[in-house]
Amino acid sequence: MEKNNINAREIALKILYKIDKENAYSNIVLDSFLKEYNLENRDKAFISQLVYGSITYKITLDYIISKHSKIKLKKISDWILNILRLGVYQIMFLDKIPKRAIVNESVNLAKKYGHIKSSGFVNAMLKNISETELDELSFSNEIDELSIKTSHEKWFIEKLIKEYGLDNARKICEYNNIEPPVYIRINVLKTTIDEFRNKLDKLEIKYEDGIVPNTLKIEKLNGLLESELFKNGYFSIQDNAASLASYILNVKEGENVLDMCSSPGGKTAHMAEMMKDKGTITACDVYENRLSLVKKTARRLGITCIKTKLNDGTKLNNEFIDKFDKVLVDAPCSGLGVIRRKIDIKYQKAEEDIDEIKNIQYLILKNASQYVKLNGEIVYSTCTIFKEENDDIINKFLKENSNFRLLDISDKIKDNINKNGCIQVLPHIHNLDGFYIAKLERIS
Repeated sequence: MEKNNINAREIALKILYKIDKENAYSNIVLDSFLKEYNLENRDKAFISQLVYGSITYKITLDYIISKHSKIKLKKISDWILNILRLGVYQIMFLDKIPKRAIVNESVNLAKKYGHIKSSGFVNAMLKNISETELDELSFSNEIDELSIKTSHEKWFIEKLIKEYGLDNARKICEYNNIEPPVYIRINVLKTTIDEFRNKLDKLEIKYEDGIVPNTLKIEKLNGLLESELFKNGYFSIQDNAASLASYILNVKEGENVLDMCSSPGGKTAHMAEMMKDKGTITACDVYENRLSLVKKTARRLGITCIKTKLNDGTKLNNEFIDKFDKVLVDAPCSGLGVIRRKIDIKYQKAEEDIDEIKNIQYLILKNASQYVKLNGEIVYSTCTIFKEENDDIINKFLKENSNFRLLDISDKIKDNINKNGCIQVLPHIHNLDGFYIAKLERIS
């Protein structure tokens, strides 16, 4: 466990500090640190829990600290503030660790990364906080309460309430803080669903069928990502909501398909598997390094029908006009439906980002409409939950393009709350990523 006399809490502290200072993605920083140290699996799990827990409840932790500190948060050093966050997270959310041990470990970290006064400050703060219960906190209104207790920005809460009501807003925020289930998609080019179930049985991995054909919900990965099964391309990790988007496009063998925003290639590969690798998929992205991810995915899965092309979806490409049988527009979006998989999004996104990105989404869809053949189909999807990026885009497009009609796909998922024939997946209803899917047909 030890490297240069460093323990799990100290590694977690270093990770949080780096994430804060560099505004870096938590999963990337965490992975790099876990590779750097020779750790047992138990310690890796504890560090991951500390890091993700402290980030997930950052607003909550800062609120509690501010209520007990005479020093404003902005004036507390970054090291000490993150030590306090780690300490408060353990006190408030981890029942099995004695509070005295949490205080002592935090004080030791403060001595190393601060000074004598810092350690005294941390000691007094955490002792006081250890006598506080989360349910004892009082709030002036429901928005403040929901924001602080679930650690979501107020603008996000207000927007949720406006579109979904208070009860749904509360449940969405609560589900955003719960670890999501793991879904895998079986590569039918290499095996069958029954053969793969047998392999999981031998590995004693529990599973159940997903809502999309050839997908499984599994209890735990249990080393599957390090297995030969993954390396040799027998399966992919993909949430069922994402699989649903490519499945609904319903591509066939021999078709000419365009994926306008393909990276990292999960939906592209799914379509290739559905086509039995017969036909052509032109996989586009605006950056070459992102296309390299698509190529890597295709190689691992043994797929040959995917052809990558550097292309800006917001600009009309005359080479593509009237060329494709099916087009997938998995549009760039705010990502606010996948917060529980990418917790940094909670704090990195602002309401203004939606205004900026919805114009890009519409441009890409508008160009896609020029690329699809007569009687061809487009699927428009996003991994977000707000109407501005979803229904509003589709309604505007249909109003301005009478040569397209909306196809009813509402029966493809149970308990769909969308009333106009599209799909809006919500985490608290479906226990899947928040996802929107609409299907359009060119009719003249």
